[in-house]
Amino acid sequence: MIAAMPNRTDALMTALFALLVASVLAVSASAGEARPSLRDVQEIEDPLFAVAVASEVADRCDRIAPRTLKGLNQLYQIRSRANALGYSDDEIKAYVKSDQEKSRMRAKGERLLRQEGVKLDQPETFCTYGLAEIEKNSAIGVLLRAK
Repeated sequence: MIAAMPNRTDALMTALFALLVASVLAVSASAGEARPSLRDVQEIEDPLFAVAVASEVADRCDRIAPRTLKGLNQLYQIRSRANALGYSDDEIKAYVKSDQEKSRMRAKGERLLRQEGVKLDQPETFCTYGLAEIEKNSAIGVLLRAK
C-alpha cells in the first residue's frame, strides 16, 4: 500500500497553524506577566512623591504657595505615562487612593523632611525647606512659589 503523501497545501496549513498557535501563546504569556506595583516604577513614584511633598510644604508654610497648574499638569503627565506603560485608569486610581500607599508616601515624605532639618511641629522649618527647594529649582521646588 502506498502511503498518501501530504500535498503542499496541507503542509502549508499545518505550518500556518503552528505559527498561529505559537503567536497566541506568546501574546498570552506577555499579557499574563504581572507589571510591578506603581510604587516600584520610579518614573511614576518620583514625580508623584514630589507633588505630595510640595503640597505638604505649601499647606504648612504661609509664605509659600503651590504652583497649582504646574502640579495638575504633572499629575496628568504621570497618569499618561502610567497608561503608556500599560496601567489602566482604574489601577492608577486604586494606587493613588489606597490608604496603605498614602501612609507609605506620608512616612517617606516625613523621613525626607526630617533629613532636611524640617521639624514637623514647626511651620517655619517648612518655609526654610521650601524656599531652599525653590532656589535649587528641584523637582519639589518647581511646584512651589514664594508669596
